[in-house]
Amino acid sequence: MAAVGSVDVELEVMVALRAFLGDGVVVRDELDNNLANELPTVQVQVAGGDDDGIRLDRPFVDIDVYHRTRGEAVALAASIRGWVLTQLRGSTTANAVFGRTGTISRPAVRPYENTSLRRVGATYEVFCHPVS
Repeated sequence: MAAVGSVDVELEVMVALRAFLGDGVVVRDELDNNLANELPTVQVQVAGGDDDGIRLDRPFVDIDVYHRTRGEAVALAASIRGWVLTQLRGSTTANAVFGRTGTISRPAVRPYENTSLRRVGATYEVFCHPVS
């Protein structure tokens, strides 16, 4: 549950990312045992960050892409990075206003124990506050 005056960033980014990616990509916060049958999957998780104690949140958001091949995972991660840096920045959802966005760690291949798929992840900083 988000604190008073803050935004559930994971949820808001997932909703906006689903709209950007469309129906062909699963976007979620937690992975399940059916991952290999739900490719491509994008996982969104808040991984720290800070706030101003009033309304402005500055979370770090990890976005991991799981896909069948390294090339497909890299391409989807690059598309998401472009979206974060251009379309998410300055946008508004029903619950959040997104301000500045930036890359903390650009998309890179990350190890994953299941060798039948590939994982590429990146970390972003997202400035946001509630709509009202």
